[in-house]
Amino acid sequence: MMKKVVFVFISAILAIGCNNLKDNEFVISGTANGIKNGKKVFLEVQTETGSIAKDTAIVTDGKFELRGITKELDLGFVRFENEQINMPLILEHGTIELNIVKDSLQKSTLGGTPNNEMFQKFNTDSRAISDKVVKFEKDNNAIMQKAQMSQDTATINRLLKEYRKFQDEMNIYSKKFIKENPESYLSVLLLENFLMRQYLTPEEVKTYFEGLDINIQNTKSGSKIKAALKKITGVNIGKPAPNFSAPSPEGKTIYLKESLGKVTIIDFWASWCGPCRAENPNVVALYKEFHDKGLNIIGVSLDKEASKWKEAIAKDGLLWPQVSNLKHWKEPIALQYNVESIPATFILDAKGNIVAKNLRGDALRAKVVALLEVK
Repeated sequence: MMKKVVFVFISAILAIGCNNLKDNEFVISGTANGIKNGKKVFLEVQTETGSIAKDTAIVTDGKFELRGITKELDLGFVRFENEQINMPLILEHGTIELNIVKDSLQKSTLGGTPNNEMFQKFNTDSRAISDKVVKFEKDNNAIMQKAQMSQDTATINRLLKEYRKFQDEMNIYSKKFIKENPESYLSVLLLENFLMRQYLTPEEVKTYFEGLDINIQNTKSGSKIKAALKKITGVNIGKPAPNFSAPSPEGKTIYLKESLGKVTIIDFWASWCGPCRAENPNVVALYKEFHDKGLNIIGVSLDKEASKWKEAIAKDGLLWPQVSNLKHWKEPIALQYNVESIPATFILDAKGNIVAKNLRGDALRAKVVALLEVK
């Protein structure tokens, strides 16, 4: 009995020594399966100006260790030199355990700290959905590319409709997770993603956000959501669309207020945005069918290079006015309309009021038909 007590006591001392971290310190203890020894490992975080490295290490005997300090919960990424994998994790006090499998986020795991254990649970429980998405993309990428090149709208619409089913499944699971785990940092990250991609209305985001633990609401991501919700109210449904002006590809200044029709679509897109390009044939068909009945469209591009912008306009046969300041995500109109993901659409009535947002395909056509009162 005495030996057992001594053994437990010594084990406890050793455990304290191994985890002697200050309150804001963390250690990432990683295993790299299939990744060669000598490879550099980077711990990165995202900032407004891009990603920055917080620490680097070298894979030795299939293992690596990264260290850092975080004053609050934050999202980090572990990536390897010349490898595709980019593993997300939550930076928090303690020893974070990663088991990386080369070229497979699905098989890689994380844990060791409360929020990362919860992150892994989310990944495990949603695995069936993510596996279906991976298989669908693998089976249909070539078909989608061919359909885009030939402007085969029937095939494009079919594939997008199938893909959105998986997206809806993941959204349903994510909303359930947020509701059931108000003290998890992952919940606010998921909610931030919903807001950024506009999968939920601002009112829905607000409801879910108010259900989160106050400490989670006050994190960096929580503060972003609060600021975004405050900003979004200015470009919400029922509000007048803010006027804007910007140069066309020919250098002419185009104003929104001079481009209004009975129905107007403001279409945020870019030449580099695959989903935008996939949706363009639908919008072209819609414009051809209803322009003479009062439908106007103004395209706002988040491109950086004029040549690629102009090439995409010509290749996709976009017939309506196009504008851009060629400032990528710093496009002033996108900032004005709080656009954080594309494609994004704002549908305006004859008075220039926002009546709908982010409709595509059949839903967009149905809204245009209703507003134009076309039979």
